[in-house]
Amino acid sequence: MNYASLKTNIADICETTFTDDQLAMFTQQAEEKILLAVDIPALRKLDDGPLSGTNKLYTLPTDYLYTYSIAIVNSSTHTFLLNKDVNFLHEAYPINTSAHHGVPKFYAQYSETQIQLVPTPDANYVLEHIYGYYPTSIVTGSTSWLGDNASTALLNGALIEAARFQKAEADVIANYDKMFGLSLELLKNFGDGKLRRDTYRSGQYRTPVT
Repeated sequence: MNYASLKTNIADICETTFTDDQLAMFTQQAEEKILLAVDIPALRKLDDGPLSGTNKLYTLPTDYLYTYSIAIVNSSTHTFLLNKDVNFLHEAYPINTSAHHGVPKFYAQYSETQIQLVPTPDANYVLEHIYGYYPTSIVTGSTSWLGDNASTALLNGALIEAARFQKAEADVIANYDKMFGLSLELLKNFGDGKLRRDTYRSGQYRTPVT
């Protein structure tokens, strides 16, 4: 479903003529709800690059939404970092001197734009960050991954916002909300079905049974 079709569907179902700004608001609110509710494998990116020694802060990409995994690459070895609260990092590594530096083991969201790694790197490494990102909105791009693959969720999410804007009856809003919830479940199942139950699917190492 492209944006023109989405706008037509919203107007037809609600039997109302909305302004372009209103339709854009309904759509972008629906996109935000979907992206925050569902981990979509197709909407992940890889950001890898050098991590200089003594630099414990990593700057996040501008389209960052959430972290799926962070690994330190040293030659052919991947060391996956564990996600912790920033307070844990400060308590576990209160002293930041060269004697306490090493290969990072933990990370935490330090600020809106940075992630902190501990221990502080003792050498130059390659950081491999797989993250979920905010895709271009269907409002500005006319088409999008959500429009092509999750049009039901996108439409129902937008209808909720449109109905609330109209101050529709509670049962109307509840019906849209129910359909939106069902479409989110389908989208989650779609994402899970595209993954394989291999060793690193959930980020946990599986010890072979002997």
